[in-house]
Amino acid sequence: MSKDYYEILGVNKNATDSEIKKAYRILALKYHPDKNPDNQDATEKFRDATTAYQVLSDPEKRSQFDRYGRVLDDNNAGGGSSGFGDASGFGDFFGDIFGDIFGGDSSSSRGRKRATRGSSIEMAQDITFEQSIFGHEVEISVNKTESCKRCDGSGAEPGGLQTCPTCNGAGVFTQRQGFFAVQTTCPTCKGRGESIKEICTECVGAGTKRISEKLKVKIPAGIDNGMAIRVSGKGNAGANGGPPGDIILHIRVKENKTFTRKKNDLYINLPITVFDAILGKTFKIKMIDGNEEEIIIKAGTQPGERIVLKGKGVPSPVNSSIGNLYIDLNILIPTKLNKEEKESLEKLQINADPSMFGKNKSFFDKIKEVLGVDK
Repeated sequence: MSKDYYEILGVNKNATDSEIKKAYRILALKYHPDKNPDNQDATEKFRDATTAYQVLSDPEKRSQFDRYGRVLDDNNAGGGSSGFGDASGFGDFFGDIFGDIFGGDSSSSRGRKRATRGSSIEMAQDITFEQSIFGHEVEISVNKTESCKRCDGSGAEPGGLQTCPTCNGAGVFTQRQGFFAVQTTCPTCKGRGESIKEICTECVGAGTKRISEKLKVKIPAGIDNGMAIRVSGKGNAGANGGPPGDIILHIRVKENKTFTRKKNDLYINLPITVFDAILGKTFKIKMIDGNEEEIIIKAGTQPGERIVLKGKGVPSPVNSSIGNLYIDLNILIPTKLNKEEKESLEKLQINADPSMFGKNKSFFDKIKEVLGVDK
């Protein structure tokens, strides 16, 4: 059974990134192996806390854990580690979180360039009701950063990098105070361990350029208002060789005058006259796809009745299921009658036999009880 990472860190499921980081730092300080030599229990708690932080500090892994109770396709999350500060990259991770607390070997790892994923870009896209049901392809224009091709994101002319003379390539300064050590990032190289001796002429040292790119995005059939589409790798450029971020396209569906939607079902109100309800009638209604569908109103239709057309709703964007179409019958009562029409209805009322109301013939008995009329 998967471990509860929120419980391990002692935070709730709505905890912010800073709250998660703070909780981890407290546990890591308490159970760090250097502070608890030969204490296997402390080592295990430190390992669990680290795994929990690695999952909950990563938005994608945290989303998977919240949804499935585990991280999909991740051999590291929840599986422990064979050591600390080894080739798996934990040394970089630990050095990044505790750069201003612990010293030791973490300084060497902080001196290396760290590949950083680019930030994602969130955008909104309006589509019609019909496009949300049948799918669509839209073209979007994205303003984003792109890694400079001339300097490969370094900000320096080819061959224009040198070992930082301030920190000698370490990227940090370390001052020890007993068990603890205080580290500060090198102000010259900003922790990269290298400094620029010749600025890139194309990006002027930024490492990235601002561009506008047009992209075609497929909107899947059945997408609903408020859902989002992720376009992987099309966001802002990463740093130090890191991958670019994504584009998150938030879908806004315009309302339809005739149809409404609830999950994968469609709903429509069909007004019919009281005479149609009494005598029955056949209608042809225009469906959401533009085709006509024949609807039979049976004689004796009652107020509040509904016709269901199975499989005429919305396809699911995640599986092969299709919703239904619900036709709610709205029976209209005439409000303006001429003399002859009133006389005809009054004659029908006088001659009305309870048997013509079928299941509702007991309605007359209830009226008599309320009015105190003898049966």
